[in-house]
Amino acid sequence: MSPTHSSRFDPGWPLRHAGVQSALASFKPRNWSRRRHPMALAAAAHILDCGDGVRLMGLHSPQPLGKPPKGLVVLIHGWEGCHESVYLLSIACTLYDEGYNVFRLNLRDHGGTHHLNEGMFHSARLDEVLGAIRAVQTIDPTQPLFVIGFSLGGNFALRVGLRGPAQGVAPRLSVGVCPAINPGATLRALDEGPRLFHRYFIKKWHRTLHAKAAAWPARYDFTDIWSLTSFVEITARFVERYTEYGQLDRYLAAYTLVPDMIAASPSPLAIITAQDDPVVPFKDFGGLDRHDGLSFIAPRYGGHCGFIENFRLRSWAEHRILELLARA
Repeated sequence: MSPTHSSRFDPGWPLRHAGVQSALASFKPRNWSRRRHPMALAAAAHILDCGDGVRLMGLHSPQPLGKPPKGLVVLIHGWEGCHESVYLLSIACTLYDEGYNVFRLNLRDHGGTHHLNEGMFHSARLDEVLGAIRAVQTIDPTQPLFVIGFSLGGNFALRVGLRGPAQGVAPRLSVGVCPAINPGATLRALDEGPRLFHRYFIKKWHRTLHAKAAAWPARYDFTDIWSLTSFVEITARFVERYTEYGQLDRYLAAYTLVPDMIAASPSPLAIITAQDDPVVPFKDFGGLDRHDGLSFIAPRYGGHCGFIENFRLRSWAEHRILELLARA
């Protein structure tokens, strides 16, 4: 598969390693100056009524009075991320500086919201994300609407573009950055890949399970999960006990996106991914570079949601996102 559309990304040798790029995506010192950024200072928290009794939380940062916004961008973090994830805060500041209103949406049970809904988060809960975006548009009706997501959030963003128009959510463009379009392959990559990523995500999942059990002590007891170390096994146990799907294969199929589905989207989509991503296998994107209606950017380097171009920790992907939004 050949990379397309402004896909040259060639960081210096020390930054080329996929593990380094992936680690720098969440390197906390990148956030030190951004917590006092005008985007962060303008942010107001909202509890969103997403329908069917579901509530999600997010932060809205409108442009200053007297400065007409270029559009509204809804940002969706990755699995076990939140509105303050380094990569999300970084792109939010960049977009705000460029004149966009920004809404950083927390998925269910993320960003300290385990108490808002009794049912647990799972990745097939697209309807509540669409409900959240509809609620955001009542708070801020600015057009055009853009949706950008990272990793699992990238999967959600692409599904918003695929299924949203039929439910009253019609983004001008939906962008997935390193989107986990084949969740089964991602689970296997976490189990079989570098132990650093495995330990990192296991620790974060245990943390959220503890938080959920603390918020709903009469409802949840995860004793039988603590000893499991395989993501495939943990997810299978979780699906059986806490979702309506019952079986792992049925659950994964509910949010798997094959290239033909993406290519047939009723609204514009864009994908930025790295050929060396250790979490999202690049082979799953096979054939997407041949579809003229899709903006597909796939440099050789970048790791998982990294794309750090220099030691000032500037994000190459953020510039590509700005170009995509400007063209849209």
